[in-house]
Amino acid sequence: MSKPPRTVFRALHGLLLLDKPAGLSSNQALQQARHLFRAEKAGHTGSLDPLATGLLPICFGEATKIAGLLLGSRKAYETVAVLGATTDTDDADGQVLLERTVPALDDATLEAALAPLRGAIRQRAPIYSALKQGGEPLYAKARRGEAIEAPERDVLVHDLRLLERDGPHLRLQVECGSGTYIRSLVRDLGEALGCGAHVAVLRRSWVDPFTKPRMFTLDELRALAEQPPQALEECLLPIEAGLVGFPQLEIDAATAARLGMGQAVRLDPAPAPAPTGPIALHDATGRALGLGYLDPTGALRPQRLFTWIADRAG
Repeated sequence: MSKPPRTVFRALHGLLLLDKPAGLSSNQALQQARHLFRAEKAGHTGSLDPLATGLLPICFGEATKIAGLLLGSRKAYETVAVLGATTDTDDADGQVLLERTVPALDDATLEAALAPLRGAIRQRAPIYSALKQGGEPLYAKARRGEAIEAPERDVLVHDLRLLERDGPHLRLQVECGSGTYIRSLVRDLGEALGCGAHVAVLRRSWVDPFTKPRMFTLDELRALAEQPPQALEECLLPIEAGLVGFPQLEIDAATAARLGMGQAVRLDPAPAPAPTGPIALHDATGRALGLGYLDPTGALRPQRLFTWIADRAG
């Protein structure tokens, strides 16, 4: 039997809003998309559990330079919590540790349990998570049966509300900041209600700035891969789409040249008010050239530049 032809990868730049299927890790989904697009370089902007579905932004090529910025973005989820059972993974993929009777619940009781989980809270991560201790993910230690003290950290839950109740099943909507574990929210909700809970369904609806995303499934992408190459490429968003939430600054060719050599540039006039974080740099056509920042003296310095800034500098 002949081997399938080896994939010939290519330089490709842009953002794909992938609708990750259940059953795949985020990296497995990323690699399948990368091979379909034949992209030399790819990265994603925040893992989803294998059980989870929904928006997984994938960065190709130079877009990987902004992946870290998108990691910290606000996100929204819908989840179904099952009351009455806790699992070792805090979701339905794990082994049941304890089953308890679900008490009679009314709306007031549920709201009283949800309220402390909103806002700025301390949250203990699941032991089956990608957080690292001693350079190793917690899930690797957990799979070996090691005793683990999962870390606590500060997270921000902007919104947590009950959408529907059906017996022991609660459908919840969550909007949260970076680092929030929905599994932990559901686990803690179950403990507050005295019966335990775990995640049965989890779907990520959006990630800032992609709040109304047109997502593509792997099946859709496979079908498009059978068509001319431009059919797949039309699924990609430009890098600029990932930078819309940042202060924008147009720079000329001379400024681009100096930044490209790692030099600071004094702006005249200076931006007002002065941005305190990353600044999206672009040329007169609107093409993104990279990210810069203002140093304490007010001079513009390069942070992450895209390779084509040299073309604009010429």
